[in-house]
Amino acid sequence: MFLDIASIFIKAGDGGDGVVSFHTEKYVDMGGPDGGDGGNGGSIIFVCDPSSSTLVDFQYAKHFRAEPGTKGSSKNCRGKNGKDLIIKVPQGTLIKEKETGLVLADMFYKDSKYVAQEGGLGGKGNARFATPQRKAPKFCQKGEKTQEIALTLELKTIADVGLVGFPNVGKSTLLSVVSAAKPKIANYHFTTLSPNLGVVKHYDSSFVMADIPGLIEGAAEGAGLGHNFLRHVERVRLIVHMVDISGCEGRDPYSDYQIIQNELKNYSKYLASVPQIVCCNKCDILEDESYIDEFEKKIGQKVVRISAISKKGTDNLIDEIAKKLETLPKTEPVQPEVFKPEKDRTSFMIVKDEYGIYEVLGGLVDTLVRNVVLDDFESNRYFQNTLKERGVFAALRAEGCKEGDTVRIADIEFDFVE
Repeated sequence: MFLDIASIFIKAGDGGDGVVSFHTEKYVDMGGPDGGDGGNGGSIIFVCDPSSSTLVDFQYAKHFRAEPGTKGSSKNCRGKNGKDLIIKVPQGTLIKEKETGLVLADMFYKDSKYVAQEGGLGGKGNARFATPQRKAPKFCQKGEKTQEIALTLELKTIADVGLVGFPNVGKSTLLSVVSAAKPKIANYHFTTLSPNLGVVKHYDSSFVMADIPGLIEGAAEGAGLGHNFLRHVERVRLIVHMVDISGCEGRDPYSDYQIIQNELKNYSKYLASVPQIVCCNKCDILEDESYIDEFEKKIGQKVVRISAISKKGTDNLIDEIAKKLETLPKTEPVQPEVFKPEKDRTSFMIVKDEYGIYEVLGGLVDTLVRNVVLDDFESNRYFQNTLKERGVFAALRAEGCKEGDTVRIADIEFDFVE
């Protein structure tokens, strides 16, 4: 079964909590704090799997969660880090934000790797908060929590040459003749239900050719199979537009040519600009070859005449393709539209809401929430000192906060005191 688009949900592992513990041992007086740190959560990492050609593995497996870090323990023992979760996707897969559709990464190369979400940091144990002034801290830090993210995976075949044309014009036959690919071939429409790739050898060089399932009129708007597979032509450097010049199925070759051209143009301006070689197939059953001359005049360019089933003219077609590819630039991966920023755990901003409450937001707040236990005196004092040292109180005054005004930091609310 072929599947080239899938929606999934990922969540990196949460960080393990630190612990509060004090060293107790016979004959050791006042052993001090020895609570260990929690382990870091596992990350979500995408890697390219060149042996795969479909996203069918994601049809039923939708949720991917990395292993969380474990809690710390006494004797300064750190919790175990969670294992990273490796997700394998076919080469050519675009990873997008589901909500916005923006590209996060393109798994273009065989060794492509993308860290989609980093695991949460483990919390610090109470031993890490000991100072000469605070020798027995009775609080610790919670592990960092991660959020579930919705992604869309979209597979776009990576090939140098794309074969396009109406169903049953001989694209699969041509691919089987010029490469080692073995696509299904039969004398009925829509035999090909998924893109087929083949490596074509040309003396000391080679190129990849893709047989794109048959297009019909209205493909760009969703008719037939074309709408599902037009995306697989988007990466090609050259299009070979194949036409059944014999008209053996009662269709007009020139009308077919115009329809496919319009579908490419309607789907993408880029596809309309990709260089093309027009190939007339089934010339061996054409009674009057002057019809090919008329066809060339109508489209305004020379065509390559072949019979794929008898291999007549196929060598000439490969020569033309190889010669054209030498003049065309290499395909480049799609550049990410969203750049993942480094986690900032020190910045903050202040917003005054409609009720006159001053709210402190930012990475510093997330860190403080993990650190603070309000009903613990030492922890509360640490909270107040951090706000002062980081300049939060000064920033509140600059925003017009006066004594008695309400300040909110995450779920914590308190009255501002000068």
